[in-house]
Amino acid sequence: MARRKRLLALTLAAPLVLLGCSTENSGGEGETTAAAPSAGGGAADGDLQFAVVTHGSAGDAFWDVVQKGALAAGEDLGVGVDYQSDGDPQRQSQLIEAAVNQDVDGIVVSMANPDALQDSLAAARTAGIPVVTINSGADRSVEFGAIGHVGQDETIAGQGAGQRLAAEGRRNVLCVVHEAGNIGLEQRCDGASQGLGTDVRLLQVDINDLQGAQSTITSQLQADASIDAVLTLNSAVAPIAASAASDAGSTAEIATFDLNGDVIAAIQAGTVSFAVDQQQYEQGYLPVVMLKLYAQNLNTVGGGRAVLTGPGIVDAENVDAIADLASAGTR
Repeated sequence: MARRKRLLALTLAAPLVLLGCSTENSGGEGETTAAAPSAGGGAADGDLQFAVVTHGSAGDAFWDVVQKGALAAGEDLGVGVDYQSDGDPQRQSQLIEAAVNQDVDGIVVSMANPDALQDSLAAARTAGIPVVTINSGADRSVEFGAIGHVGQDETIAGQGAGQRLAAEGRRNVLCVVHEAGNIGLEQRCDGASQGLGTDVRLLQVDINDLQGAQSTITSQLQADASIDAVLTLNSAVAPIAASAASDAGSTAEIATFDLNGDVIAAIQAGTVSFAVDQQQYEQGYLPVVMLKLYAQNLNTVGGGRAVLTGPGIVDAENVDAIADLASAGTR
């Protein structure tokens, strides 16, 4: 789309987005789908190039699924999708700036640390490039000029986890935070406290040192036998929390946010009781659809509110039905 048309499109759409009320929410690197030319509306499909820039680390099972969704959308819709990911907020900001300099037709970005991305997203808006935010930072999405947000409401998801643990009689819950400064993770723990009816205890670990994280959780469980549940916020942390409970001789229930093959197997084995699934494949796929609709037809989705992809609960009752999908990398 020509620059003048794109700037006009943003000008026309911004009031529609601002009419809504935002809701709060919380891979691999450098893969690209080729754009296959096909008939389109305001712009030919093959002319559209979108950048996806997330805050995940390379090889993270959660972000691998987001990436798969984004690339699949590019293939299905015949548009170009370049996926980049970096856990460092400053580096993520630089990747956004690079996408702006490449004059892409739209940007998808996760905002675990919104303040670090503010300048680069302002540059995208100045350049007339539409942005869809995903996963984290829904409460800042409209403020930053995004045309939409896709993800789960992290506070609501946390409330659901807390309510379930409370229903099972849990009262002293350890909430394991694996990324410092990630507002989505803070919202999950806050929501869990609300659902539980009492404050959870926060424990900081490093997602890049799972062995050290396991030792830290083990030490906490050994030091306080009253801990009756451990709530992890990442699918990679859940299995090591289960191992930590075994090492500590603890009977604490293990529950988690997010899903992968290891969590599926752990639920089937009974070492993890349930997972709060936000269906992250949709967080990769749907924003590409939204950007294409906007580029070609000035459509916006959500009216300023987040398009929710979760939460859903995966437990012993439905885990077998989801197992095959998880092994295929789409759940």
